Amino acid sequence: MILSEYEWQAVILSLRIASLAVIGSLPLGILTAWVLVRCRFPGKSLFDSIIHLPLVLPPVVIGYLLLVIMGRKGWIGEWLYDWFGFSVSFSWKGAVLASAVMAFPLMVRAIRQSLEAIDLRLEQAAKTLGASTWKVFFTITLPLSLPGIIVGIVLSFARSLGEFGATITFVSNIPGETRTIPLAMYTLIQTPGAEGAAGRLCVLAILLSLAALMISDLLARRSRKRLGG
Repeated sequence: MILSEYEWQAVILSLRIASLAVIGSLPLGILTAWVLVRCRFPGKSLFDSIIHLPLVLPPVVIGYLLLVIMGRKGWIGEWLYDWFGFSVSFSWKGAVLASAVMAFPLMVRAIRQSLEAIDLRLEQAAKTLGASTWKVFFTITLPLSLPGIIVGIVLSFARSLGEFGATITFVSNIPGETRTIPLAMYTLIQTPGAEGAAGRLCVLAILLSLAALMISDLLARRSRKRLGG
């Protein structure tokens, strides 16, 4: 499959944004999943619902909220720009943020399911032997939840690759800056005579997502076998 420079630009940008979105959200995803599984506190149900809102809200709504909060004149965005000269709206950094927000619930769900499957008696036994909470987490909880973490990483990566609505609302459709594969396809579909390029990107998007899911399943099975052995 031969891609044009325009298509390669969209592919490389998509891979970059999806990778950064996963890397940036992984520590928070692990922490959030652990809090939801191991902690009890008032408002936990509300907190859980807020975390999973991106799964049920229209992506355009998420993009609009990001614009209101993180835009140049947003509640947080204006402060960041005034104090640090830092702005995420209408840039690749905003695309990373939008992708991370939309994919975050999938990451948390996968890690949470893995944490729920861990036998609490293992953690309790380690604590009775004098291990601190952090040591128990890093030596027992985290390794045993590795299959779920791997699944969460790959699912959120695949979701980030396909993000469209929140991205175009928050950071627009800027060539070389925010025009990922979905946005490039959207542009090509509206361009007369560009059906072939749109079709190539469509096939590539399917292949990338399919590969991500297959790799996720393979790595998770290998991880479970190692832990079981």
